[in-house]
Amino acid sequence: MFNVTPAAAQEILAAAARSDAAGMALRVAARQIADGSLEFGMGFDELREDDESAQFDALTVLIGAPSKPLLDGTVLDFVETAPGQHEFVFVPASSAEAAPATGRCGSGGCGTCACG
Repeated sequence: MFNVTPAAAQEILAAAARSDAAGMALRVAARQIADGSLEFGMGFDELREDDESAQFDALTVLIGAPSKPLLDGTVLDFVETAPGQHEFVFVPASSAEAAPATGRCGSGGCGTCACG
């Protein structure tokens, strides 16, 4: 099961409020790249057929069918990565004991980190 920490949910909802995405769901995606590692992304979106939907406080998260197995056990967090610098991080189940790595994100979406 995919999980969102309260800190990440709060920051995502704040980003939505600062943009034209208030009330929209957050789509989270993952794909395996050539070297076998995972690439993560997120952005505000509408519900699509075959999406899985999960609720984290007031935040609705959408996961498409291709990403479901890749995101199983992953946690999305919002952490301080350096003094005064905060970032979204995806912590895959396979690296839960290691330090979290930041997800790669495309353009648009929540204003800080997003993909379509």
